[in-house]
Amino acid sequence: MENKKEMRTWLDDLNLDHPLVIAGPCSAETEEQVLKIAHELKDTDVSYFRAGIWKPRTRPGMFEGVGALGLKWLQKVKAETGMKICTEVANAAHVKLALEYDVDLLWIGARSTVSPFIMQEIADALQGTDKPVLIKNPVNPDLALWLGGIERIYKAGVKNIGAIHRGFSTYEKTKFRNTPEWQLAIEFQNKFPDIPLINDPSHITGKRDMIFDVSQIALDLNFDGLMIETHFDPENAWSDAAQQVTPSTLVQIMRDLKIRKASNAEAEYNSALDNLRAQIDVVDNQIIELLGKRMKSSDGIGALKKQKNVAVLQSKRWNEILGKMVLEGEQHGLSEEFILKMFKAVHQESINHQEKIING
Repeated sequence: MENKKEMRTWLDDLNLDHPLVIAGPCSAETEEQVLKIAHELKDTDVSYFRAGIWKPRTRPGMFEGVGALGLKWLQKVKAETGMKICTEVANAAHVKLALEYDVDLLWIGARSTVSPFIMQEIADALQGTDKPVLIKNPVNPDLALWLGGIERIYKAGVKNIGAIHRGFSTYEKTKFRNTPEWQLAIEFQNKFPDIPLINDPSHITGKRDMIFDVSQIALDLNFDGLMIETHFDPENAWSDAAQQVTPSTLVQIMRDLKIRKASNAEAEYNSALDNLRAQIDVVDNQIIELLGKRMKSSDGIGALKKQKNVAVLQSKRWNEILGKMVLEGEQHGLSEEFILKMFKAVHQESINHQEKIING
């Protein structure tokens, strides 16, 4: 699969003067609920109305969607509001029904993208469709697996393709529901800059009060659009209540977001500069998180040393670390002077942590 300008034709043809917005409830619950939300989103920046018809859940017994009945409700949305409609498909049967009901855009979820077998089944069912198909990143941070899923859809003759960045599962507790791993999304853009990339801040954050900040980072990184779960009564939603916003909140988010356009040479320079600075901000945050993890390990070492009455400073170990890091730094274009200064500071902070525990 080669990067081609034609890959973004479906998006360019919308002639939007703002990022693409896909919005609607996590789950279609009732016909009344779906139509009420849709009418509140009519005449906003929303181009595609989304609703989960089939909901893959982690454990059985949870609400798993209304099924094909909800497709009739989506048809009413299109007829009454003029908005395009979209939903998630997780197998060939879903694809067949979605196409029969003339769903305008289909997306494939993270739980499906993780399996090449499932992706091939869906690709075969989508053979030759002219509907846009968006592929979410797999649940694990594996760029090759994500690209492999997209390639299967592309090889099935689907030319209108996009990708959705919804974050990645992790065993560690973080402030995110799914850690964004922005660097992986940046690498995706570098490999395929013409595949439209949509950010899903709802699933990344899991919390409605974080959606704006993540959306802004995505736009700073030149994402093409946002998928934001929207419900008129989020607190009482049947699924993912904590991450849904009201239609009025969505409108306000879109007003407040800083959207940078490249319309001339100066604007193009500023846009490129903002993008690179956003990438630096992402990496800087990752550095802080990693240093925090390192100091937690130092705390553990301090507890062990206290238990065994061992001295904090271990010169042999320290010299081994310095020598190794200098060599590692050279391979990444970092000077010996910089590595020594940085790791001496890290080492001193580690000693401070250990002494605090031993003397505490």
